[in-house]
Amino acid sequence: MFKRNDQSNSPAAIQTVERITTVLGVGLVWQGALSGSGGVRIEGSFEGQIALKGLLVVGETGKVTCEHVRATSVIVAGAVKGNISAQKVEIRASGRVWGDIVTTAFATEEGAFLRGQIRMEDAVDLGLDTAAPAAPAAVTPIEPPKTELEKG
Repeated sequence: MFKRNDQSNSPAAIQTVERITTVLGVGLVWQGALSGSGGVRIEGSFEGQIALKGLLVVGETGKVTCEHVRATSVIVAGAVKGNISAQKVEIRASGRVWGDIVTTAFATEEGAFLRGQIRMEDAVDLGLDTAAPAAPAAVTPIEPPKTELEKG
């Protein structure tokens, strides 16, 4: 009698669920490169490079220093020093950002701090699909010092 409108089979109805899979806890200091798929929450200090297919949350106690943060979604409740490129960026009331933002969707709460520019685009290419590791630079091997027996 009634036709049921079932949209569960349509691709538009399927959404990616972003969730936290990794946590850098309070009191931890990490330097290096963070890349891959999944959600990351940073409550400690991080310095280096970030390129994530997923959600990046910088918690209230989190401090990130990164030349260019690239992630699908970024939520800042702590401090970020560096530029951010993401599909969605949110700066919470306790959040502080020193850098430029390129995004398709931006939200902020009253009290949030941003020192930089926001550029809204129709689409943001994060370069995460083609992010292959860079070829290592040519390395000249260093010979270990010779012992007294080898010198003779």
